[in-house]
Amino acid sequence: MTALLPVLNRRALFALLLAAPAAARSYASAEDGWISLFNGRSLDGWKAGERAESFSVAEGCIVASGGRSHLYYTGPAHQADFKNFEFSADVMTDPRANSGIYFHTAFQPEGWPKAGFEVQVANTYPGDNKKTGSLYGVRNVYKQFMADNQWFTMKILVRGKRVQIRLNEMLVVDYVEPAEPFRADLNFERVLGHGTFALQGHDPKSTTRFRNLRVRALPDDATSGSSGPEDKPIVDELYREVIRLGTENYPVVDYHVHLKGGLTLDQALANSHRLGIFYGIAINCGLGFPVHSDASVQDYLATMKGAACYVALQGEGREWMTLTNPESIARFDYCFTDAMTFRDDKGYRRRLFVPEEMGDLSDPEGFMETYVTRIEAVMHEPIDIYANPTYLPKPLVPNYDALWTAARMKRVIDAAIEQDVAIEINNRYKIPSPAFIKAAKAAGAKFSFGTNNAEAELGRMEYALQMVEECGLKWQDIFVPKPDGKKPIQVKKWRATGY
Repeated sequence: MTALLPVLNRRALFALLLAAPAAARSYASAEDGWISLFNGRSLDGWKAGERAESFSVAEGCIVASGGRSHLYYTGPAHQADFKNFEFSADVMTDPRANSGIYFHTAFQPEGWPKAGFEVQVANTYPGDNKKTGSLYGVRNVYKQFMADNQWFTMKILVRGKRVQIRLNEMLVVDYVEPAEPFRADLNFERVLGHGTFALQGHDPKSTTRFRNLRVRALPDDATSGSSGPEDKPIVDELYREVIRLGTENYPVVDYHVHLKGGLTLDQALANSHRLGIFYGIAINCGLGFPVHSDASVQDYLATMKGAACYVALQGEGREWMTLTNPESIARFDYCFTDAMTFRDDKGYRRRLFVPEEMGDLSDPEGFMETYVTRIEAVMHEPIDIYANPTYLPKPLVPNYDALWTAARMKRVIDAAIEQDVAIEINNRYKIPSPAFIKAAKAAGAKFSFGTNNAEAELGRMEYALQMVEECGLKWQDIFVPKPDGKKPIQVKKWRATGY
């Protein structure tokens, strides 16, 4: 062993020690290899870059509060150089705080750390759609899972090419780095390697506290423990576009996912992690549908507890909002509906997606006038998103452009804007048309992305991503769910249409 030491680097030496009996691991002061990185009293073992005054110790916590600064771990644990590891910290944010925990990084005297990855800490920080738990700019979490002024535990696990991030044991990121990682922002490396940890002080209005910072080094040859297809991500243009848009603050969310065709919740979440597309999983509410009462809302939400996704309600028919109390509807992250089910002027209940229930289509112009009127009424329901927009019964699809005149498009767009309803860009039907989207954007409408899958296969939001580029949509044009207290069911003067 003595003869080998001169050619071993520090991490290689520690990897050998990790394989040795526990008695040989003299550097590990805690049980099972866990090492504390913070003594609870001082910043010994930590070094700030610019603005050292942005970090202090109070009540056993490291407090980040002040101008931009980063506090790097430089202590003795593993020579402050980690490749594979388990990391854990308790975190608490003040309202609107922004911070982060870096790994595989290196000391910089100033600026945002270039090396390694940042795990985002931002619950209610305005303007940035990347929420706490995001592997910043690579795998983003768009839903706020943690509350300000409450302690939560963040865990980071790195093994080989795989990164997993958990918030209070909930898996929110499961990223496998491809053989040729894509970097959307060349100012940052965001490539797995090795390095130290750092805490972020973001701005003078942000205050974040950290305590119980611990790490357990794992062998350099530790494997990810997975043998599925996610081990070999395919880096194509769609993969790159998802990362590029996420880096540019677009909420890359499929807001219209159903557990249909045998698709399970676990499978949907695994697919979300693999693709880097966040999901909103929706349950149908209406007569004869899974949700139809307050009790059924309670039962369904219990099955979604702890799921790293949005939980949505899709209204079916025009009476859906009368079947439960408003308080039950407000428990969902957002609600949406379409106008594919309505009663015509003769009282006939039409379902436009069922051939036997489409009704008389012999007068397409007359049908369109009735249909657009019903759509305008639907916008008054307590919804966030109007789904399947500009859908036509199959016999009328060949005449889409002729039937969806500029005047009819304007009526739908104006109604959506007036009622603060986002318009879905639907991947399944590839609607609305680019002409509709461009007109809606020019008028100031908001948009959401949605698949509306009928089977287990979800796709990759191909049409929505195409429309973002073709129609020049910006991140500010894309819908994000409203916080509790501001949801349509809580603030909108909504009404059931009776159609």
